[in-house]
Amino acid sequence: MDLKGKNFLTLKDFSPEEIMYFLDLAEDLKKKKHEGVAHRIHEGKNIALIFEKTSTRTRCSFEVAGHDLGMGVTYLDPKGSQIGKKESIADTARVLGRMFDGIEYRGYGQEIVENLAKYAGVPVWNGLTNEYHPTQMLADLLTIREHFGKLKGLKLVYMGDARYNMGNSLMIACAKMGLDFVACAPAEYFPNKELVAECQEYAKESGATLSFIEDVMEGTKDADILYTDVWVSMGEPDEVWKERIDALLPYQINKKAMDNAKDTAIFMHCLPAFHDLETEIGREIYEKYGLREMEVTDEVFEKYADIVFEEAENRMHTIKAVMAATL
Repeated sequence: MDLKGKNFLTLKDFSPEEIMYFLDLAEDLKKKKHEGVAHRIHEGKNIALIFEKTSTRTRCSFEVAGHDLGMGVTYLDPKGSQIGKKESIADTARVLGRMFDGIEYRGYGQEIVENLAKYAGVPVWNGLTNEYHPTQMLADLLTIREHFGKLKGLKLVYMGDARYNMGNSLMIACAKMGLDFVACAPAEYFPNKELVAECQEYAKESGATLSFIEDVMEGTKDADILYTDVWVSMGEPDEVWKERIDALLPYQINKKAMDNAKDTAIFMHCLPAFHDLETEIGREIYEKYGLREMEVTDEVFEKYADIVFEEAENRMHTIKAVMAATL
């Protein structure tokens, strides 16, 4: 399958067959990594990583994957470039595109990464925008396939705020690949109707179903995967916390929710997770609102920690597959 030169901006741009190709390639590269087999197939190439939002997993995944493929990697932190400040997105893209063989962007609006792709002349990869998180989706799909041996027919329930990149992207991924998707949240936290309509068309092709359910017991019944994310994203004001806690606390993934799913169900989280008081933000939330656990209880998180951290590792393997294929 020839994906050379193609941008990776959202899974909407890829067919189920192409997505499966990324997963198969990631599986092969993961095997090579674990066996110590060198795979420096892009020796001498260079990539730029633009991070307007900081990250642990995304940065490390791109850097290690780039080095494993034999490439030079340049990291530009939020203060390390003039993108959008002294220099337009288009001009930045045209400069970097002449110096680098590929560009990753992690930041704010999807229009920024789309503009980079329009002007760069080299593959551009979306490391996260407000609207989409496609590299996380490949890691999630690979983790699910590794655990269950399949994708089609499984039921994934996303609990929490489904209006932004994670809810949007999981709905797209499930609709494309034949998993039944449930957004379990208050109605005002469901994905937007335009994207739902798009995904309904994908679901017709794959056999998936899309459901939007407010009742937790109804939503989690017979689920194969319960998935959640932090309730407040980077860049949002602190005052949003009270609003989200009031609305989403009933949708915390706890033992009761897991027990209502299938006996074989797993828990997944894209991280970081607020499941204890071992973080600065976790302690601040406890002091202000008295909560020791947020979107998931510590009991559930630790029970399924091996799967969550395998999911985190798979970011590196799937990102490597995206870069390997598009370069």
